[in-house]
Amino acid sequence: MNNSRSFWVTGASNGLGLALVKRMLEEGHRVAASGKDGAALDALGARYGRQLLRLPWQLHEEQQITHACQQICHAWCSLDGLIINTGTSDYLSADVNDAELIETIVTTNQLAAEHCLGKALPLLAKGQSPQVMALFNRYSALQLFAPTQVTAGWNNLPQWMREQRKALEEQGVALTIVGPQSLKVTVTSAQAIPEAWTPDSAAEELLRRWPQREPELVLETLDVSSLWPLTR
Repeated sequence: MNNSRSFWVTGASNGLGLALVKRMLEEGHRVAASGKDGAALDALGARYGRQLLRLPWQLHEEQQITHACQQICHAWCSLDGLIINTGTSDYLSADVNDAELIETIVTTNQLAAEHCLGKALPLLAKGQSPQVMALFNRYSALQLFAPTQVTAGWNNLPQWMREQRKALEEQGVALTIVGPQSLKVTVTSAQAIPEAWTPDSAAEELLRRWPQREPELVLETLDVSSLWPLTR
């Protein structure tokens, strides 16, 4: 990516989300970060000043996403890129039990993704070569409620994102979906071998591929917790 542009990264408190924020700031871009308060984001704020815009992180709550978009509009008037980190566990409550953990990750990320995409679209429509990148891990990409049935938007978040592609394209917004290979919706005929991705190496590769505006990318990792640490 060349020249200074404006981006919004959700799930930015740690792991891959935080690495993406750091990398884009280093490249000179303006970055809005939705992530829980922490030393890492505080340090980036101290170093980059107004180049980093801190936003609400409880994006599964519609009021919070509305407030976040208002802040972006006030600061920049538009968005060139939105990275929805749908593998994050930021939205988990402290009292969620292990039996409900995976379903809660999927359902809260679904709410956050729906809110982000809907509220940010007017900002993206005003951006320069606008693009949305949705990041999934093997948990957030799971098909819930009817795993043996046909994959559809109501039971699978990656498929829901695919169903938004036409509406986004009509607004001039490209969509790239990044996640593990699915047996039901295959992205490539090549065997996807899990690799030892780190947050920094994955962020570097995703941003290198950004200008290509590819519809789908496969990301298989040996250690999900490295890219998406479990926080609750």
